[in-house]
Amino acid sequence: MKLVPYTASRGTTPNVHPWVSDFETKAIRAEACFRAALQMKAQGFTPDVIIAHHGWGESLFLKEVWPEAKLGIYCEFFYHPQGADVGFDPEFPAKDAGDVCRLRLKNLNNLLHFEVADAGISPTHWQASTFPQPFRDRITVVHDGIDTEAVTPNPAVSLTLNGNLVLTKQDEVITFVNRNLEPYRGYHIFMRALPEILKRRPNARVLIVGGDDVSYGDAPEPGRYGGLTTWREIFAAEVRPQIRDADWARVHFLGNIPYQYFIPLLQLSTVHVYLTYPFVLSWSLLEAMSVGCAIVASDTQPLHEAIKHDETGRLVDFFDVAGLANEVCALLDDPAARQRLGQNARQFAQVNYDLQAVCLPKQLAWVEGLAK
Repeated sequence: MKLVPYTASRGTTPNVHPWVSDFETKAIRAEACFRAALQMKAQGFTPDVIIAHHGWGESLFLKEVWPEAKLGIYCEFFYHPQGADVGFDPEFPAKDAGDVCRLRLKNLNNLLHFEVADAGISPTHWQASTFPQPFRDRITVVHDGIDTEAVTPNPAVSLTLNGNLVLTKQDEVITFVNRNLEPYRGYHIFMRALPEILKRRPNARVLIVGGDDVSYGDAPEPGRYGGLTTWREIFAAEVRPQIRDADWARVHFLGNIPYQYFIPLLQLSTVHVYLTYPFVLSWSLLEAMSVGCAIVASDTQPLHEAIKHDETGRLVDFFDVAGLANEVCALLDDPAARQRLGQNARQFAQVNYDLQAVCLPKQLAWVEGLAK
């Protein structure tokens, strides 16, 4: 494999119209990739197949360089003004009536790729379903894959927090994982369930993984939350008055952690909570399934492919704070149910998402099919 780096020749235009700023960044990246491709062609390189995650725009003009090559694109998400993530959470309504116009233009990159791409691949059926016809019929659903041989249960796992607190499988541990702690992944709902959970489970430790940035959606409005600037701080401050000091000491914000500690954290989990808007399904959910976690998840469309209620996990309405607390506490009280759900979740991950046995062979077959 040879890596050919390239860089953009310009930045985004100051004060460009906000509805087109997203497409401008994609056009800038697409130009950089286009010019690098021209150099490769001049050096005699001609690909049979081009595989691209087109979401950032780079592949937009590659067929202008190599019109005979087959282009396969990774179809992660097609934006909709209703029925998916946008407008799902009434607590965070659109700030501007023109947001629907901006969102429509955000799909320009998708739509232009449909004209040149020969096929698509999507990690889940629900994500594929967000794409419109006729291109949807050209999308094959194959997940990226989980290494279920490496991501496996470990009854002997232990984790040391703050250099002195050692946790093992004998401890009651509730885990919650996001790349960043934000509403899109249900952080506000989880935090609002904590006062009741901590009250009813006096020995439980809560391990929260995630950073302070924003991966999806909007950042907090400046000045709206009394000077607090991150979603982590905002919702921690909201629930803190309802939680005694001794109980709050059992809540551990770990920030972003290296992968070498992430899998042991999941292996340690007694109950794992995963919540999301109708949006892209997180790898962390499938990794939690692979290690055999007992999972409580939101009853939203992306989850329905992986979590079958009371088979591979428990589903609760995304907005049902009391229901979430009840389901977590019920599983903490029921070791047999946890074991059953965890075993089923791991088996489901192995059968449907294993990288070597399931996903990689399908991915290679998809690439070979493109080349024909």
